[in-house]
Amino acid sequence: MIPRAWRRGEVAVIGLGRSGVAATQFLTREGVPVYASDTADPPQVRAVVTELRERGAVIDLGRHDLERIARAAAVVASPGVPPDAPPLRAARDAGVMVLAELDMAAMVLDRSDLIVVTGTNGKTTTTALIAHVLVEAGVSAAAAGNIGRPLIEIAAEETAPAWVVVEASSFQLHDAPHLRPRVGVVTNLSPDHLDRYPSAEAYYHDKRQLFRNAVAESIWILNGDDPLALRLPAGAPGVRRRFSLRAPDDAWFNRRQRTLMLGSDPVIDRARLALLGDHNVANALAAALAAAAVGVDCEALGRGLACFPALEHRLEPVEELNGVLWINDSKATNIASMEVALQAMNRPYVLIAGGRPKGDSYQRLSSLMPGKCRAIVAYGEARGNIATALANLVCVEQVEAFEFAVQRAADLAQTGDAVLLSPGAASFDQFQDFEARGAAFKRFIPR
Repeated sequence: MIPRAWRRGEVAVIGLGRSGVAATQFLTREGVPVYASDTADPPQVRAVVTELRERGAVIDLGRHDLERIARAAAVVASPGVPPDAPPLRAARDAGVMVLAELDMAAMVLDRSDLIVVTGTNGKTTTTALIAHVLVEAGVSAAAAGNIGRPLIEIAAEETAPAWVVVEASSFQLHDAPHLRPRVGVVTNLSPDHLDRYPSAEAYYHDKRQLFRNAVAESIWILNGDDPLALRLPAGAPGVRRRFSLRAPDDAWFNRRQRTLMLGSDPVIDRARLALLGDHNVANALAAALAAAAVGVDCEALGRGLACFPALEHRLEPVEELNGVLWINDSKATNIASMEVALQAMNRPYVLIAGGRPKGDSYQRLSSLMPGKCRAIVAYGEARGNIATALANLVCVEQVEAFEFAVQRAADLAQTGDAVLLSPGAASFDQFQDFEARGAAFKRFIPR
């Protein structure tokens, strides 16, 4: 239900990406006065501003009116807005409630149970896997959140699915006091967003908010191979289920038989899972546990996992040309994601890396450099950092523009190689987002 105070005052929506626009549309449809703002002024936002203003919203592009935000009845934050952003600080300093768009949706979405997926890497794939397996098994389900579709869009529909699988970032969890998952999943945990958090512990603190409303009936699915992930619940009530690539567990990978297992029951042969890398086996095991918690049996789990395709921009095989396989892993915006991608490679490769650094060190990749990596083409703002960390281990060529990086990688690759785009950095120095970077990669492949 919408709090009465919101209707008597004005709700400020910070950030006008897809989630901010959806939140503004929902609130105005409910008769709530809205002030919405974004420091950016991209064409796709301007295209919807007229409609939002016609609905009665007051819109600021290129600025935030901090005084107006401090007077708001509540503030709704879009997923990409960090907790310490000036408009959110202004609201908190004034005692104004700050909610993630996802949390506002959870407040009004009382017809669906939530499976909430978080972690450092693998969130999107695991979210999509769970929703896919549920739908294939005949369960009413949808995916939402940081995966692309705002949860508030589902909350606004007349008929909601029985289950919603929600990808939640640390920023969203920070401001989600009403989020109450029936099932929660932690894929893994490692330092991330250190360009926006003062420490790794501050980042982990926000991830821990997944458990703030835990009850005895909650089901928590945790990575049994990740000590940080296992410690994250720290005494929260609920039932714990674990997945592992290393040893028998609630869900595990039988390497000898190359089979994904649920306890003692086989689910699917590894060869039937159309995803690259052990990390995707872990994601599939997590998804199997989540779907099993909803009541899906092993046979249906196997059918659903077998027909799940690779997601775009996530170790996505694009095409093989002249004996060179081109792989788009543009979603790898941190070093931990990069490590996962490099470990998944089963052939020599030329690596394209770079973009806007996020504060972690590329030296973490040192142990993975000798061997299959033929060369690195480093581009953008991070190119110097990459060269400094790795040039003593592998050939590193530096270029400024992304297009030239793709061209140079094509020159360096040999028959039987792969060209892997796994940037290990944000896209914002040259692109609007990682999707735009991945699309450019596909466009620039020499054909």
